[in-house]
Amino acid sequence: MKYTEAISSEIFSVISKASKQLQMDSYVIGGFVRDFFLKRGTSKDIDVVSVGSGIELAQQVSKLLPNKPKVQVFKTYGTAMLRYKDIEIEFVGARKESYSEDSRNPEVTEGTLQDDQNRRDLTINALALSLNEDNFGELLDPFNGIKDLENKVIKTPLNPDITYSDDPLRMMRAIRFTTQLNFKIDDESLEAISRNAYRLKIITRERIVVELNKILEAPKPSIGFLLLERTRLLKQILPELIALKGVEEVEGQKHKDNFYHSLEVVDNISEYTNDVWLRWAALLHDIGKAPTKKFSKKVGWTFHAHEFVGSKMVYKLFKRLKMPMNNKMKFVQKMVLLSSRPIVLASEVTDSAVRRLVFDAGDDINSLMTLCEADITTKNPKKFKRYHQNFNLVRTKIKEVEERDKVRNFQPPVTGEEIMKAFNLKPCREIGQIKEAIKEAILEGEIPNEHKASYNFMIEKGKSLGLKID
Repeated sequence: MKYTEAISSEIFSVISKASKQLQMDSYVIGGFVRDFFLKRGTSKDIDVVSVGSGIELAQQVSKLLPNKPKVQVFKTYGTAMLRYKDIEIEFVGARKESYSEDSRNPEVTEGTLQDDQNRRDLTINALALSLNEDNFGELLDPFNGIKDLENKVIKTPLNPDITYSDDPLRMMRAIRFTTQLNFKIDDESLEAISRNAYRLKIITRERIVVELNKILEAPKPSIGFLLLERTRLLKQILPELIALKGVEEVEGQKHKDNFYHSLEVVDNISEYTNDVWLRWAALLHDIGKAPTKKFSKKVGWTFHAHEFVGSKMVYKLFKRLKMPMNNKMKFVQKMVLLSSRPIVLASEVTDSAVRRLVFDAGDDINSLMTLCEADITTKNPKKFKRYHQNFNLVRTKIKEVEERDKVRNFQPPVTGEEIMKAFNLKPCREIGQIKEAIKEAILEGEIPNEHKASYNFMIEKGKSLGLKID
């Protein structure tokens, strides 16, 4: 059957013409075709496979296009890429692949379209549409990928044990697509992932994180994380999460399963934000509970300072997975560290506590409140309603305090230079003590956040430290 409406864009006619000039067959394959049948909108990424040199085809297409866009050539991989308008097109020659035990980088030889479809990770990604003049738009579907799309099933074109062992990243991709599309992994394929989970060790952490981020960016990330846990992949990637799994009971007292709770929080927050780093914070907000868990007859289960411990664990986790060690990591750390503050605050909303929260959270206060609201996972309707009402009070109080006191990201109104001048000081610890005292006085509401009041407070504080006014 032909689907010419899928490839009605001008660029496909140009590729078809270039293919004819070079006397080689070409096909659009993979995600573009899959998304067309899923009605997910027009993809801006197009993969073209040619039975012949993909680099030559890309160069010929460039010659036929207006302005002759630059062709980026990747000789090592035998691929080329060009941009046309807002579309990115990658060209690759059809190929066969053979793998060694200790690498996902295959030995590549030229092959047919069928060889190229055989090497694809999933049946739904092996769909191809002909760009050849004699059968333009014809669907080539050797593995019944269309049927799998209709049945919402994820499976591999060939034996899943071979597919996943050859390139273990395909296990992550299978789970990622299951999560993104809300499909189901074929039982045989799921069992094969579990059998080959140990092979993940040959995949770079950077590639694993790319797939993790895509799972986290899905509408319901828990689908993917539950599959990662079930197939024993998660314990290799995020053992900190696995450590949260399970419920202990001592003398009739239990604590909740913080693994499943964390996944519920991620799903909750995903309804309100697409920020992947805030979703990471939701996933990791309780990781400090495993190492801090204790039981005492007096108070039951406790997790003292788990937010502080968890924030330190975030640093180590990001470093281990080679994730960005910049402001993104610091943001996740901050969210984990402050994750319980608004919850405690909700029971007694005081001006001084709100000022401190706004000061510590800074511009991330709204993200923190979103995280804390997502952390409400109680199934008791009355408690759920009461918690949300309390958080609404906190949000209102934050707005009032912020408008009145301007404490977000503030610096003490009196500078170190002014303190030095007033008391004829050289750099010394008393300067820092005075600045800290001014900050505390403002946050406690003892003085307003303005220069005159702060200056007068500085004078009195300096005198109490035995300093003399110059």
